[in-house]
Amino acid sequence: MSQAVAAPGTRRLGRQSVAFARPPVILGTGAVVGPMENQGPLAGSFDHAYPDLLAGQESFEQAEREMMLNACRTALQKAGVTPDQVDFFLAGDLLNQLITSSFTAAELGIPYLGIYGACATSAQGLALAAMLIDGGYARRVLVACSSHNGTAERQYRYPVEYGSQRKPYAQWTVTGAGAAVVASPDLGSGPRITHATLGKVMDLGIKDPYNQGAAMAPAAADTIRQHLLDLGCRPEDYDLIATGDLARFGKEMAAELLARDGGLDLGDRHVDCGMLIYDLDRQKVHAGGSGCACSAVVTYGHLLRRMAAGELRRLLLVATGALLSPTSCQQGDSIPAVAHGVVIER
Repeated sequence: MSQAVAAPGTRRLGRQSVAFARPPVILGTGAVVGPMENQGPLAGSFDHAYPDLLAGQESFEQAEREMMLNACRTALQKAGVTPDQVDFFLAGDLLNQLITSSFTAAELGIPYLGIYGACATSAQGLALAAMLIDGGYARRVLVACSSHNGTAERQYRYPVEYGSQRKPYAQWTVTGAGAAVVASPDLGSGPRITHATLGKVMDLGIKDPYNQGAAMAPAAADTIRQHLLDLGCRPEDYDLIATGDLARFGKEMAAELLARDGGLDLGDRHVDCGMLIYDLDRQKVHAGGSGCACSAVVTYGHLLRRMAAGELRRLLLVATGALLSPTSCQQGDSIPAVAHGVVIER
């Protein structure tokens, strides 16, 4: 593999990427899901699966909070650390004012930064955590994100109880949460975060809040293309390139954009977390999965297990996020999107 080298005195590579001088490691992860997710092809890959959407709570919002807290505590336990040994907690979700993340932070008592990248939050959190550690500002960082089908539908579209008709290209918001403890390499061993590529906001003019795959595909294609350019590498340098939640139609569109604008063919090494988590033929999820938890639980609950088993050596995770709000949609605005990438190596 021919790879670009950062100029002396900087960790920057090209226009949008960074290389970590001492790549931080992922010490422990937690992946918890709801009932639909544990009935899909990845059943058994997760640390905990709840039998219903309420997860023993009184509301969907409280259930999402329970799931994030569970994922965080699981990651901490697997990493062998306590909350007081963690320097920062970076977390995000899809709800207004990041209420899931903020209430979880109150429980954990770790200095907290709320982050928002919509469904790209998983990769954004990993990239920021690695920057904090490689820059010498932290030794251990806990990152987390979550989503819930009931909370997201209520906020962005219609409450699930409404039973609205869904379009074929609509996606099913993943119920679950993922968390990871990222640490300085001298504190333990685990998969290394070696590079990150931060994406630009792209806007194709899509206004349908159900058609998120089409809204996010240009951002995914642009970040993948820029990542390969910045690092001077090729698609075949990766065992897998996993996009976050483009689902069936968005994945096809991203492939077309990469071929048209960059002459790139990712082939079978391109997988999409929104297509991996559900059985698109058996489960009624239409185009596939979406939500902050989608890429997080697939990565922490499935892809990193494959890496630990020696099946994967080098993974490029490109999480994608649709940056819409209920207000912007109601006012007829389009849906901008962003995609962030991180390289995880065994």
